[in-house]
Amino acid sequence: MTRKQKPFASKMHVSIAESLSFIHTTGKGSHRVFKRASEVMQLNFQNRKGFIPQYQARQLLIMIEKNGEYNE
Repeated sequence: MTRKQKPFASKMHVSIAESLSFIHTTGKGSHRVFKRASEVMQLNFQNRKGFIPQYQARQLLIMIEKNGEYNE
């Protein structure tokens, strides 16, 4: 993990994206792409030793703020 990359569990982001009605549409290797019909922006996650990069976590946080809270 680099200095810029903050820990964010890669399995957790899938649960959060799905709770916001995003659907896993494609992905190859360590990449997973989630889309939602009413959303222009897609979510792209890359598993890096169990974590996702900080910029991808920020994109997910933007979607949480825009679309509602994550309810586990």
